[in-house]
Amino acid sequence: MPRQPLDAFSAGLPADTRAAVYQSTKATHEKRTRLLYDQFADPDELRRIAGGIKQHVIENLDRMLPAAEARLQANGAQVHWAATADDACTAVLRIMQARGATKMVKAKTMVSEEIGLAAFLARHGIEALETDLGEFIVQIDGDHPSHIVRPIIHKNRREIARSFERHGLGPYNDDPTIITRRARQFLRHKYLQADVGLTGANFLSVESGRLVVVTNEGNSRFCLAAPRCHIALVGLEKLVPRDRDLGLLLNLLARSATAQQLTVYTEFIAGPKAAAQPDGPEEMHVIFVDNGRTAALASDCREILRCIRCGACLNVCPVYRQVSGHAYRSVYPGPLGAVLTPLLAGDKFPEFADLPKASSLCGACHEVCPVDIPIPDLLLRLRAKGKAAGALLAAAGTPSMGAWALLASQPLAWKAALLGGKALDFLPTKLLPLPALQAWAQKRTLPGWRGGEFRRWLKRRNKA
Repeated sequence: MPRQPLDAFSAGLPADTRAAVYQSTKATHEKRTRLLYDQFADPDELRRIAGGIKQHVIENLDRMLPAAEARLQANGAQVHWAATADDACTAVLRIMQARGATKMVKAKTMVSEEIGLAAFLARHGIEALETDLGEFIVQIDGDHPSHIVRPIIHKNRREIARSFERHGLGPYNDDPTIITRRARQFLRHKYLQADVGLTGANFLSVESGRLVVVTNEGNSRFCLAAPRCHIALVGLEKLVPRDRDLGLLLNLLARSATAQQLTVYTEFIAGPKAAAQPDGPEEMHVIFVDNGRTAALASDCREILRCIRCGACLNVCPVYRQVSGHAYRSVYPGPLGAVLTPLLAGDKFPEFADLPKASSLCGACHEVCPVDIPIPDLLLRLRAKGKAAGALLAAAGTPSMGAWALLASQPLAWKAALLGGKALDFLPTKLLPLPALQAWAQKRTLPGWRGGEFRRWLKRRNKA
């Protein structure tokens, strides 16, 4: 996706897209808030505990990863390690080629999106079909997900109905029930034909070696029912120390992601099928994926590795609500993506150094994060890194911050500027005194003037 300022991208969005993103994120955030505060006496304390658990993991990956590998192998799984996206894709390809496999069904996994697995396998003659409804629609449209939980948050049912009609899945019908039924009919025989089922993992318990996969459609269960081989792509940071930690994390994940008490399908996968089990994969392969995570671990932004991919920070973010996910040029949009994408980019950091600036630093993303990641602090650290690398370019028409610093440090000049600010509500842009100021004002709509109240309030308070 080409690099484009987020405000310019937003200006080109259809009104329907902007409305769909705004309404869905707003409704989910409000429901999440009610659910948490109605059911828990102190949700913030739970967030701090969950954040502590995940921080403990990332601070001790050097001993937890070998322990997880040993436990998985004891359970009968085969463990592979992938340093890069190409390594991970190649590992999947080799497993499939060893079995003579040509068809894969995939449950939703952000890691597979991150490494471009489906496109890689297609180049090698292997069908890798998305089975999550949203991901399936994105795939047949040649589109990209715009939300880490709701891949098609940017689409409405009329667009989906036209996609189904275009791809031969039935005549136009925008009834959600009909759309879902047609997808189910198309996918059902694909499950039965598949040689390999692929999933991600929301969590992996070091204690038991069990993978935890949560979905709301049950498609991950179908992916593991008929195929004889199960491949799981797991980011290095997905570990939890003990099974008991899952009680807290699963509760927070469901409420934060979709405002549910618990995700509809929560699967605990201990390994390939046992001899006494009639069905299930005969082989299980777990591929631990680095792809920049150890570099992030070594940075001053390592807290982002706590992330459990719930999307709560996207839902509350005023910037994401206006620009949608595609503006971030990554599979990880919103505040999460503004931190994680530059960190995972490695040598390509300058290409994404602008993303940390796509924030008002209002702090809402930190307030809703179920694992208490200080996202605004991380954004500031990445902005500093971008500036030091010379990778941050000022937007066209942006005045020098040196002038701002001088103004803000002189009380009399500051008061005069505040009074002059009121005139901007009435003065035509072309009459502004400086060309740079004119260019800046053309791209921005200033809020109505409301100055003076704070100073009067403070004076009254000091007299009291």
